[in-house]
Amino acid sequence: MKVIGRLTKWFSRWRSIPSDHNLIRNVDFGNLSRAIDYNIRNRQLFSQALSHRSYFQENGNGALGSNERMEFLGDAVLNLIVAKRLFEQHESSPEGDLTKGRSRLVNRKSLSIYAHQVHLEDFMLIGVSATRTDGRGMSKILADAFEALVAAIYLDGGNEAAREFIDRQINSALRDRTVTTDDENFKSQLLEYAQAEGLSVPRYATINEEGPDHDRTFTVEVYIGNDPRGVGMGKNKKDAEQAAAEKALQKLQLI
Repeated sequence: MKVIGRLTKWFSRWRSIPSDHNLIRNVDFGNLSRAIDYNIRNRQLFSQALSHRSYFQENGNGALGSNERMEFLGDAVLNLIVAKRLFEQHESSPEGDLTKGRSRLVNRKSLSIYAHQVHLEDFMLIGVSATRTDGRGMSKILADAFEALVAAIYLDGGNEAAREFIDRQINSALRDRTVTTDDENFKSQLLEYAQAEGLSVPRYATINEEGPDHDRTFTVEVYIGNDPRGVGMGKNKKDAEQAAAEKALQKLQLI
């Protein structure tokens, strides 16, 4: 918590919330409060959390007052709370499993799902140009906004309020199976992407092997067509291919 405390003090000293009252008027705080199940006190914090940089750019103000700085704090708060949750719930799990579990709960895909759960898209202050982005672009915008929203709740209500909000979203998504902590088949996901886009089947090439026979490490690179898409490592070729596919999906902003 000391790290979060220092981040909060730093953020409080340097954050710049604009005095544009339209920011507050353009957000339906009553419905937002009900959607996130939280009693909002400082409306300016939430105005900024919901403000995409395109909203200001189209009004000639650059990125002034956008939610990008709040994403930074929200990301730290989110990762700490989720890490503590997993640490307490899985007492016998090794560090590697905890890291994988956290990644599945806070990756971009999961964050956009949490954002949809509270209908965050209905409250965003966003420019017309950004609304025309493809599905992956909008997914990133919502994921970033969710992190900023976490920061707003943390700054407005403290750690416990942020924890309760995050737990509600995770529990709901796990219950509905829209988010899972189970092992994921990244190779299947990459294949589905390639087929949906009319691309060739992903091809996996072992580019390095090292270590003694009883403790080998394999490095695999995945290609779609002639384009390298990701590199992964593992103790066997199957794990290395999964790791390469995961890297490719991350670069494609699909997870």
